[in-house]
Amino acid sequence: MTSTQNQQMIFGLRPVMEAIHAGREISRVLLRKGLEGSMYRELLALLRKHDIPSQVVPIEKLNRVTRKNHQGVISFVSPIEYDRIENLVPALFEKGETPFIIVCEGVTDTRNLGAIARTAECVGAHAMLLPVKGSAMISADTVKASAGALNHIAVCRTENLKSSLIFLKNSGLKIIAATEKANDIYYNTDLTGPAALLLGSEDTGVSTEYLRIADVTVKIPVKGKISSLNVSAAAAVLMYEMMKQC
Repeated sequence: MTSTQNQQMIFGLRPVMEAIHAGREISRVLLRKGLEGSMYRELLALLRKHDIPSQVVPIEKLNRVTRKNHQGVISFVSPIEYDRIENLVPALFEKGETPFIIVCEGVTDTRNLGAIARTAECVGAHAMLLPVKGSAMISADTVKASAGALNHIAVCRTENLKSSLIFLKNSGLKIIAATEKANDIYYNTDLTGPAALLLGSEDTGVSTEYLRIADVTVKIPVKGKISSLNVSAAAAVLMYEMMKQC
């Protein structure tokens, strides 16, 4: 089964709206292109109010997801509850803790995201921050790949990763970006203090605009013919070094 097939889905305008009103945790909503009407506008307002990601797609895509009478609306129910990074970080400081956040810019592979979450929980990271777009969805498959770690670590979503990184920086966290372009080797670099470890996508790494925001950039040296580690392996190396330096 695919991750989409493994996810619980709710179909139809009214059922999806009722699910949102009931407080169900919705990962995202697919909307048929050309959908109109007062109820559709009411649904859009609800999605905006609750910061639920949505995507307008051709009806063919909806029909590929399910053959049931979806009425042009399909929602995916998340297996976890999401936190808000703007609430979580101040709460950590108030409790006297040193925030340790893992930021995944564009990790699209479910297994990689699950593996990163598993390591993050093991080293005592407080949360993972994921962009709404360009990231693997948290599905039953992701939770399984994390060995259940996603049930024990906070997960936050953001519509604007750049703004969220600036928020973390302004809140006193050191933004540490993992990149092959760095001059400094990770174990020769100060990685202590309140910090957010920024990991890039599997194919292109951390984007240039986010590297500009970073306070520190580090690389992992390699001696083999392959130029870099898998993102989940690199994440594990860096997270354990950060735990060691604490």
